Amino acid sequence: MLLTLAQFTLSPLRLVLSFRRPLIKVLQSRREDRAMSTSSSASTTAVPVPRPSASLVVINSRNEILLVHRNPKARSFGGMTVCQHPFPIIHSELTSGNQPKVFPGGNYDKKQDSSLAVTAIRETFEESGLLLASPRNALSSDVTLDDTQLEDARHSIHQQRLLFQDFLKSSHLKADTDTLLPFTQWITPIGPPRRFHTQFFVTFLPAASSAGFSSGAKQERIPKPVKTSGSHLNIDGGQEVISARFIHPTTALEEFREGKITFMPPQFYILTTLCNILKGSQSTDDQQAQVAKLSQGAFGRMVINPRQRKPEDGDLAQGYSILTYEGDETRGGSRGRLHRAKVRMVDGTIKEIILQRNFDIFSQIEVNLFQGASKL
Repeated sequence: MLLTLAQFTLSPLRLVLSFRRPLIKVLQSRREDRAMSTSSSASTTAVPVPRPSASLVVINSRNEILLVHRNPKARSFGGMTVCQHPFPIIHSELTSGNQPKVFPGGNYDKKQDSSLAVTAIRETFEESGLLLASPRNALSSDVTLDDTQLEDARHSIHQQRLLFQDFLKSSHLKADTDTLLPFTQWITPIGPPRRFHTQFFVTFLPAASSAGFSSGAKQERIPKPVKTSGSHLNIDGGQEVISARFIHPTTALEEFREGKITFMPPQFYILTTLCNILKGSQSTDDQQAQVAKLSQGAFGRMVINPRQRKPEDGDLAQGYSILTYEGDETRGGSRGRLHRAKVRMVDGTIKEIILQRNFDIFSQIEVNLFQGASKL
């Protein structure tokens, strides 16, 4: 029986992982943050420069979003900082069942990528097998790659034995970069030994056939899962990712609140934003237009540098840490404006995130607070 992406658990991505400087220290070690802010110029030069990276939020025709779950045992992807996640991952989260879910993505590779949009498409192909590409011209419109060809190419690109652009060229395909909508940038806070400046994108998929290809010319492939031990299904032997699935943002947030899965602040922020738009189980033109409007406006250009703020007594007593974002009243925003997250952690695992954003993201973003921040 053929399965669609909605019916199985696929394969996770690669993300910013740091065992030496876990997130809990970034959020809770205020003393170190104060020391960093008053450090000498000599020590400032030692702060790692954020590495350019990209992450792709893939939305299907049922308003479901592709989430992946990385393999913590894969040293080159799980245990080391090899990808796009703007926050480090806590060791206890990686060794427990409640592991962070992320969007496909990874580091910009100047040998592989002509842009960050290509990075997002290449990494999504490597990590999930989903190839977002179209025929280069009318003469190649009938070109079709079978599963074996696609799997061989995916593994060869992943292992640096084949350049992504060479694969596309030889297959008479071009990456669908024009379908990617910029959807904020996030920068890892100072502290971890590896930092990332991640461009998030959003893209919408048309209806895909159960055989793994859309009915049109686009090569939007849905990989076939392979049964492994336990309840997981994967397509790369679990080397890089354990599982992946399409899930509605409302359901994903419900599972987070129930403690079934966990998210890092950037993923939670983006999912919460999209949850308010992607109502129902069918993607509509109006919904896609709203997402495009956000992308093309000030929201899509926001560069978010999370900073820790001392929590009020009430929040402190409940175990919350506070991350402030640009536009918050403590970060130059108008008086009373909130743009922050309350994060509660238990035993090194994020249990709760409360996004506080009391302004209209379509019309009330104070653009001057974000100008000139991006170096991507």
